[in-house]
Amino acid sequence: MRRLTRTAVSTALRTATEHGVTTSASVVSQRNHNTDATTKKRVADDANSIEIRFIDRDGETHVVRGFVGENLLETAHRNDIELEGACEGSLACSTCHVVFKDEKVFDSLDEACDDENDMLDLAYGLTSTSRLGCQVTCEKGALDGCEVVLPAATRNFAVDGYKPKPH
Repeated sequence: MRRLTRTAVSTALRTATEHGVTTSASVVSQRNHNTDATTKKRVADDANSIEIRFIDRDGETHVVRGFVGENLLETAHRNDIELEGACEGSLACSTCHVVFKDEKVFDSLDEACDDENDMLDLAYGLTSTSRLGCQVTCEKGALDGCEVVLPAATRNFAVDGYKPKPH
């Protein structure tokens, strides 16, 4: 099978778009463009956001705005905070493990479900105030101004070479 060069692919997509043909690449491009516009619009609206202080693995604090309704993993990714999220928020890993510095803030959160607790059991550096970032939704109140610590490491079995044994 012949491999296409990047230029050939770009030319083919441009030609298809000019003739009104919708390709999966043009749909993705349009979706990304729409998402960028929506994000920019939302950034200007601080009335519907809260302040979150992420403390990274090096101890550096990053003060960001989290939109009400999005989870901490989404907030971290939107603000280029290094929080892995290997399963993309599907509650199938523990790589978005975070630790709340303030126990009162942690106590104000909805209780973790059994599936989240099962994934937390696999997390590196588990503490009594640990949660998965994909399961904590930004809300006005106790979370506003909270400090969230990113553990020094994560356990990502798919990347770390884990090979499940056959049953």
